[in-house]
Amino acid sequence: MKRREFFEGMAGALAAGRVATAQNPCECALMPAQNALGAEAFHGVGSRLRITNVKVFGVSLTPQSDRPYVFVKLETNQGLVGWGEGTLEGKAGAVMACINDFREFLIGSDPMQVEHHWQSMYVHSFYRAGPVIGSAVSGIDQALWDIRGKALGLPVYQLLGGPLDPRGVRGYYHTFATSLEQLRRLRETALQDGVSCFKSGIPGYYEWIETHAAIERAVKSMQILREGLGPDIDIAVDFHAKTSPSVASILVKEVEPLNLLFVEEPCPPENVRAMARIARRTTTPIATGERLIAAYGCRELIEMGAVDILQTDINHVGGITALWKVGALADASGISMAPHACEGPIGGLATLHVDAAMPNFLVQEICGQVQPGRQEKIWEEWFGFPAMRMVDGRFPLSQKPGLGFELSEEALKKYPFGGTRPMARVFHADGSVAEW
Repeated sequence: MKRREFFEGMAGALAAGRVATAQNPCECALMPAQNALGAEAFHGVGSRLRITNVKVFGVSLTPQSDRPYVFVKLETNQGLVGWGEGTLEGKAGAVMACINDFREFLIGSDPMQVEHHWQSMYVHSFYRAGPVIGSAVSGIDQALWDIRGKALGLPVYQLLGGPLDPRGVRGYYHTFATSLEQLRRLRETALQDGVSCFKSGIPGYYEWIETHAAIERAVKSMQILREGLGPDIDIAVDFHAKTSPSVASILVKEVEPLNLLFVEEPCPPENVRAMARIARRTTTPIATGERLIAAYGCRELIEMGAVDILQTDINHVGGITALWKVGALADASGISMAPHACEGPIGGLATLHVDAAMPNFLVQEICGQVQPGRQEKIWEEWFGFPAMRMVDGRFPLSQKPGLGFELSEEALKKYPFGGTRPMARVFHADGSVAEW
């Protein structure tokens, strides 16, 4: 073959969208870009809605916040808009850039094809999603579901087959009370408000093998929680992966008489075999999952029987689509769901829709306390209602279509993006890196 004929043939192959793999093992570099996610193939069966713009907002409630909210807004040719959240602690700028990278996956496409878009963003990124890609996909996916619900005139939880409980979604607040007197006052307030569950943590940071004094201090802190809150309130304790498998195994065994609702992240979540070893050593339920991405990230935990409760986060796992799949996978294995939610209000509200339709749902977190703080007041200012606040121990379900709220860009301008800030960095006395 002459040189000119070769290049003419190559040009023809590129135009047709194909290159012989035997001659070019890395054909990905020569493949032409597809038009609007292959949208033309669905021209006869899709809706007439088209995504016309993708906007991303960084929102810092305080200039030094380590988790500025990352909000996504999708606009369409028919005036419908969808909102989502991809807040990722310590990596806000990276997620915002990644969302913008996905613009060409979305512009000109049909927003009703939620699963198609999820698959394309996940698969066509080639390198499997970690927390940055996962959070970007999460924000976009939530916004797609918001549009979908608005277009069909239904709340998202009804599109998913819910609600399973008309009273709303059971939730829990956090408590930082440490004395018996504080806990007893909290118990009285909680019971009056119908709050039936709290989560707390354990004090300090832990070496791989710990002293008796450190173990005793952790056990005592959990015993005080039970004594102060009493038998009628469920208690969850977050170890936050601060403990090694050896230390965690001692602690979860020691506190079995307290009948905790669960112990969360007793060791780093990537150490699945260690998590399974801890679970086998105790009757205390084990929970984990806030750092896992997509349903695939949960499979090994489920297969090894390493977990009783999964806590995947809608802002990281891959949005509504992925959280729903994790819930279905867990349900088939007799595992409960208690999704993590410690970022902004959009992801929290989106999570409630999935919770309301999951048969294996247990309880929903919100990183707030019984008394609303500054962030809750800002959320109410944005949405016009007390977002992520419980009534009689449950989060109410909106009857409005989509995710159930409206949000103006103007309202966000009061809290400009203060830039990415690192999360806490803690060290042991000898200078070595500590889990926190």
